[in-house]
Amino acid sequence: MNLFKNIFGRIWALWGLVSFLITFLIVFIPSMYAYLIKNPAGQKYFIAVSKIWMNVWLFLVGCPVKVKGKENFKEGQSYIVVFNHNAFMDVPLSAPYVPGANKTIAKASFAKIPLFGQFYTRGSVLVDRSSEQSRAKSFDLMKKVLASGMHMCIYPEGTRNRSNEPIKPFYDGAFKLSLATGKPILPCVIFGTRQAMPISKKFYLFPTRLRMHFLAPVLPNDKSVKELKETVYDIMVKEYCSK
Repeated sequence: MNLFKNIFGRIWALWGLVSFLITFLIVFIPSMYAYLIKNPAGQKYFIAVSKIWMNVWLFLVGCPVKVKGKENFKEGQSYIVVFNHNAFMDVPLSAPYVPGANKTIAKASFAKIPLFGQFYTRGSVLVDRSSEQSRAKSFDLMKKVLASGMHMCIYPEGTRNRSNEPIKPFYDGAFKLSLATGKPILPCVIFGTRQAMPISKKFYLFPTRLRMHFLAPVLPNDKSVKELKETVYDIMVKEYCSK
């Protein structure tokens, strides 16, 4: 059974890659129209196109997503949305299902990929983590995103979770941003991507029902970075382990 599952997972991963590329090419030109629209309306349009793309692609690969907790987003309020990170699938999955215009902090190196780089750049605040100057610039850009009324999406674990822990310890960046701007942290827990795309298996994809749970926002108030980080971490671990 395991041998059959592993063979199927590799074949399905090939279908996942092919269908991803084909559907991307279809939405690429419509998505680029966002460059002609001033933000935040342009970014809202871009996210809407991205959501259509993801709805189609996730259906094609047998990984439908169910979203819970959208009512935690209040109209007129921008949030720092933080996600757990188990698989590559988290990245295209997360931002399209955040209600309203948003951008994601992302690796600058991916922007060099032909065609995809233009799409990737439109949806992101780019950062080169090896450069202190780039990190400082990206922090200022994230503050501007929030000030413009858009949400900022961040993976506080930094990289995919390769540990046996449900969620890795968080870095400080998202929580420093919250204290610097006064914007609430809105946690989102993603379920299923670890099973769909196990980090221990290369080039593998298995049809899996996915879920995203947006939780109640956490206000920075008078908390320190450490206190805010620990509060959000505990909330997300409790939600992840309760399902």
